[in-house]
Amino acid sequence: MTPTLLLPRWLLTMKPGEATLENHGLLIEGERIAAIGTHAELIAKYPQAERVALPEQILIPGLINGHAHSAMTLLRGVADDVPLMDWLQNHIWPLEKKWVSEAWTYLGSKLAAAEGLRSGTTYINDMYFFPTAMARAAVDSGVRAAVSMNVIDFPTGYASGPDDYIAKGVAAYEQYKGEKLLDWTSAPHAPYTVSDETFIKLRDLAEKLDIQMHCHIHETAGEVSDGLKAHGVRPIARLDKLGLFSERMIAVHMVHLNDEEIELMASKGVHLVHNPNSNLKLASGVMPLKALEAAGVNTILGTDGAASNNRLDMFGEIRSAALLAKGITGDPTVASARTALEMATIRAAKAMGRADDLGSLEVGKLADVVAVSLDSLECQPVYNAAAQLVYVAGREHVSNVWVGGRQVLKDRQPTTIDVPSLLAEVRDVVGRMQAG
Repeated sequence: MTPTLLLPRWLLTMKPGEATLENHGLLIEGERIAAIGTHAELIAKYPQAERVALPEQILIPGLINGHAHSAMTLLRGVADDVPLMDWLQNHIWPLEKKWVSEAWTYLGSKLAAAEGLRSGTTYINDMYFFPTAMARAAVDSGVRAAVSMNVIDFPTGYASGPDDYIAKGVAAYEQYKGEKLLDWTSAPHAPYTVSDETFIKLRDLAEKLDIQMHCHIHETAGEVSDGLKAHGVRPIARLDKLGLFSERMIAVHMVHLNDEEIELMASKGVHLVHNPNSNLKLASGVMPLKALEAAGVNTILGTDGAASNNRLDMFGEIRSAALLAKGITGDPTVASARTALEMATIRAAKAMGRADDLGSLEVGKLADVVAVSLDSLECQPVYNAAAQLVYVAGREHVSNVWVGGRQVLKDRQPTTIDVPSLLAEVRDVVGRMQAG
C-alpha cells in the first residue's frame, strides 16, 4: 500500500500538552501513523507518498462515541417527549419484542455506522442484543466498535434469560475474537434490570476475558429512589458491594450523584459517560461535570441511542457538554474547548482500554483520522481552530475519515457503504413496522 501524506492547514493531535499545529501534516503507512512534521519536511522526506491536500481543514483524532445503541437508529423518532420509564416500558420494549432480530440489528447498526462516519466517529461503544449482527455491521462498514455482551434478567426475542444472554455473548466473542476492528464489553443493562447474581457473573466474565464493563447507572432520580426502596441502599452502593467498580467499569449517565459517590468513582478509577443531549431530551438531568472534573474522574462523551437523542452526532455532544457545564454552574471556565474535545478522544480511548493505540494523533498509533473543513462562511474567520471545532463547526463540516489508514469517508461520502441501497432497505423495514 502506497504511503499517504495528509497535508491540512491545522493539526490537532490531542497529545497532552500539545497545542494546535499549523502547516503540519502526517504520514500514514499501513494502518498506523508513521510520521508527523511540517508540510515541507514531510514532502521532502517522503516524495513517493500519495499527497492529500486539505487546505483550510483541520485534522483531529477519530471521535469515540462512548455509549450508543446503534441498532436503535431504526426507532429514531418513534416515541418523543415522554419520560424515560414510559418511553422504555410503553414504547421501546414492546417494539423491540416484536421486531428486533439479527437482520434488523445489522441494518440499524449499519445505518448508525454511516451516520457516525459522516460525524467523524470512528469508534462506537455499542450496547444491544445480537452481538454477531453488531460485529458484522462494524466490520462491513470499516468502523471500530466495542461490541456488548448485553444482559438483562428477563426474556426477549434474543434470549430466554441471563445465562442464555451470557452464553450467546461469549459465543459471539469467540467467533470474532482477534478481529482488529472489534473490542468487547461485558454489559449488564442497568441496576433495575439485572440481579446481584447476574452482576457478579458479568463482573467475573470481564475479569476472565480481560475486557471492559458497560452499564447504565444513576440515569434518573426515580432509578435511585426505587433502588433505595428495593435494596436499602442507592444503586451505586449496591454495585460497590458487589465489586463492580474498577478501571474496567464504563458507567453511563451517572446524572444523580452525591459527593461520596463522586469520590468513590475517583478512587476506583471508574470511567463515566456523559450523554448530555439524550439526558436533556428525556429530562433525566445533567451530569455534575464540574465536581467530577475537580475529583479527577475520567469523563467521556456518548450519544446514547437514536431513539432517545435523536442524533448520533458527537460534535453536538461536544458542544452541549461544554455549554451545559458552564450554564448550570455559572462558571465559564468549566469544560473548556480542549476538555470537551478530550472527552471525545484521548479520555475516551483510556476508558475503552485503548489509550496506547487510539485517541490522539501520534507516531505509532493507529491512523484513525478525521478532517474537518473550516473554509465555509459559517466557520470563518478562524482565530482558534480547536475552539472552532467545539463552538462553531458541526458534523456537516466533516470531509474525510480514515480508520486504520483506510479511507472510509471521502468528500462526505462513505466508501464502504452503498448508501442508496442502505436507505432503500431502511425504508422497507420501517414501512413494514408502520404497517404493524
